[in-house]
Amino acid sequence: MTQPVMSEARRYQQLRAHLGYLKLDAAADALPKVLDAVRTEQLSLTAALERLLDVEVTATEARKLTSRLRFACLPEPWTITDFDFAAQPGVDEKLIRDLATLRFLDDAANVLFVGPPGVGKTMLSIGLARAAAEAGHRVYFTTAADLAARCHKAAIEGRWNTCMRFFAGPRLLVIDELGYLPLPEDGASALFQVINQRYLKSSTILSTNVGIADWASVFGDATVAAAMLDRLLHRATVVGIDGPSYRLRAHANHASTLRQAVASRA
Repeated sequence: MTQPVMSEARRYQQLRAHLGYLKLDAAADALPKVLDAVRTEQLSLTAALERLLDVEVTATEARKLTSRLRFACLPEPWTITDFDFAAQPGVDEKLIRDLATLRFLDDAANVLFVGPPGVGKTMLSIGLARAAAEAGHRVYFTTAADLAARCHKAAIEGRWNTCMRFFAGPRLLVIDELGYLPLPEDGASALFQVINQRYLKSSTILSTNVGIADWASVFGDATVAAAMLDRLLHRATVVGIDGPSYRLRAHANHASTLRQAVASRA
């Protein structure tokens, strides 16, 4: 006996069911439009399958990026394109554009942003971190004070090794604001051990308002400071920023815009 021919309606529902079972939800949602395109654009079977799977791949990548950004804990959604290089002549734009290629990650190299407050160190650090996350890398952002406090708490609670594994994990670790706040007890030692375990394995971006020559005063221990710098600078790009306050200029521009708006209404 010949098997009954499956109706097109049943075949369509079965196809959607298969996609749902495989958790290809984006492809299932896109199926009607792709089938319409098969008819209107006369797509081949291969072209139709490629278009359907492209929808699913795009959705999967978007979900993964959302997950990576959630883990990264970036305090702002800044990208490198948001940085106004014209407003901050102290920044070498060519150097930043080269860092934005993320080639330094392949060498497990580090980046140090050094300069006074407000010149754009944090914004550039976040921009590079965002680029790394978008490129598929695991990234984590923290401040030096928070990192040291977290390590100190972990040591007290008997979770030191777990804490060290956490900070060793990301392909790129951003440590912001070194020198802005005093480190808690044993903070210098904790920071050194994080840097040491990442040495030659993964990259770290560190921003600080303290010149490299003055690190011993920040850590209160010249030996720890020297050992940390030895590891950080072995493979590193040091970006010294000596220019006007990027943040204050942005505030001034915003205030000027508000004044102009008020004047135009008067």
